[in-house]
Amino acid sequence: MYLRPVTSDSNLGQVRPGRDTTDGGRARTVSDLIVDVLADAGVQRIYGVTGDALNAFVDALRKDRRIDWVSVNHEETAAFAACAEAEIGGGIGVCAGTVGPGALHLVNGLYNAKREGVGVVAITGQVSRELQGRAYFQEVDLFKVFDDVCDTQVAIDDPGQLPLTAEMAVRRALWERQIVRIELPVDMTTMGVDRNARRQWIAPPARRFEPDRRALDDAVAALDGAERITILAGAGCRDAADDVLRLAERLGAPIVHTLKAKDLFDMTRGPVVGLTGLIGMPAGYQAVKECDALLMLGTDFPYEEFYPESARVIQVDVRGDRIGRRTPVAVGVVADVGATVRCLLERCHAKAPGHWLERHRRMHDKWLASRVDDHEATRSGLDPRAVTRAAGERASADAVFTMDVGSCAIWIAHEADLTGGRRLLGSFSHGSMGVALPAALGAALAAPGREVWALVGDGGFQMSMQDLVTFARHRLPVKVVLFDNGQLAFVKMEMEAAGFPYYPTSIDVHNPDFVALARACGWEAGRIESPDDVAPVLDAAAAASGPYLVDAVVTPGVLSMPPHVALKQAWGFGMSKLREAVILARDGDHAQWRNWREEIDAAL
Repeated sequence: MYLRPVTSDSNLGQVRPGRDTTDGGRARTVSDLIVDVLADAGVQRIYGVTGDALNAFVDALRKDRRIDWVSVNHEETAAFAACAEAEIGGGIGVCAGTVGPGALHLVNGLYNAKREGVGVVAITGQVSRELQGRAYFQEVDLFKVFDDVCDTQVAIDDPGQLPLTAEMAVRRALWERQIVRIELPVDMTTMGVDRNARRQWIAPPARRFEPDRRALDDAVAALDGAERITILAGAGCRDAADDVLRLAERLGAPIVHTLKAKDLFDMTRGPVVGLTGLIGMPAGYQAVKECDALLMLGTDFPYEEFYPESARVIQVDVRGDRIGRRTPVAVGVVADVGATVRCLLERCHAKAPGHWLERHRRMHDKWLASRVDDHEATRSGLDPRAVTRAAGERASADAVFTMDVGSCAIWIAHEADLTGGRRLLGSFSHGSMGVALPAALGAALAAPGREVWALVGDGGFQMSMQDLVTFARHRLPVKVVLFDNGQLAFVKMEMEAAGFPYYPTSIDVHNPDFVALARACGWEAGRIESPDDVAPVLDAAAAASGPYLVDAVVTPGVLSMPPHVALKQAWGFGMSKLREAVILARDGDHAQWRNWREEIDAAL
């Protein structure tokens, strides 16, 4: 504990003399004023784990009652949940961790929020000011640790800083979608403040960036002069998806989208031909690689090898630092996607329906039809793709889906129906395992009227399952579909593509009885082990009034191949299997034989 008796010649922890600090019969403290600032910014809940340096702050929340404290079992859960809340609610999310280790656990989730472009405030404790710099118990220089992830950091070292310092920091999170950290030394949390301290909250302005006229002229000229236009659309199109669809039809352009934009441009909508990249579809891959003009709208798609080699690229993004950092750009437009697309609709010449768009539509339709054949052909146990499709069929029209990274992201990208008002949350840019369950917590609390479905792999689930009890405590009706295949399946595919043989010690996941675990934590739960189990268990999950876990024991043998297999990847798979054969012959490795049988059965 850091709270200790204050010596008579110190004013630490005492109300400064000569100031009226009463408010409704009680003293006003630094903690009270920070709660005021957060409440004025529209904050409704804070996710965290309390302890010594935050105890006075949490008590201020208890007395104030405008903001709920959501106690979690790991601070990383708090940061992931705050990120999801900011994405769903459109405001800011807030998380908290106490001194040293408690604050450090927030880092990974805050990186996710930074890469997703949302505003999050982290409240972190610190040892007393008089003890700082002495290598005191749990003391950490948090400014150094958080320097890369946080855009703004402030330490409250004097009550006179408030409320303005806290207001400026919170405004940056709300207005500019920054990651902000406010540090509270334990001795500051109970110090009194002037009840008449200046309070001046300013609501964020509506911000719209119109395209520059010259850049717009160049974009129109480039599009009018092209014959094979493809649109690569990202999450920056969230407020303009219908206009983007209309522009695609006008230009005769197939729409290829990022995974994060799947809930905007579902695979069955008009000119949409799916994704490109490692988890993409053939039509999406070819539409980008073979175009002569690529119109990038609100995307920072990072994989350079999937861009065209000779096309003219027109990139539109509200953030100028993203223009041209993935591929050479002929025209850069720093503006809102919606405003720019509407201008292009007015000025670009309509192109007659042509072979370019129809070719990719037919290719995409053929791929969609082939998915059913693939599912029927799998004989090696339960197909994860079929489970994903069945979950999507039962989710409500405005359901929120959260997803983990790895092979489950492929099943969602290829199988989940996200038409209408559905949303998809995950770690799209940061790529962290263990995000789906915490994100489901934030989504469920921020949008209590919407269904939340979390689709997770067993590896990612084991990173966050300590917070199952948090869902039960709040009776949140979240449905978790757990792909239980006993492997880090996507990592296995990556290793084999690189030519490495299957190595069970590094890839296999030792799973507990997830149904028993969930029930012990206050969840309802059911297990799917065969196709006959799919409908009744998912129906029960959909009807549950509280949290429900679906343990889907799926085959790990379903290959998730990229839309275009390069020679070096094919060589890698071949060499991987050759090396496995050598190991089998030499060691009689039963795990290797079992892996081979599962992959062969799934492919035949």
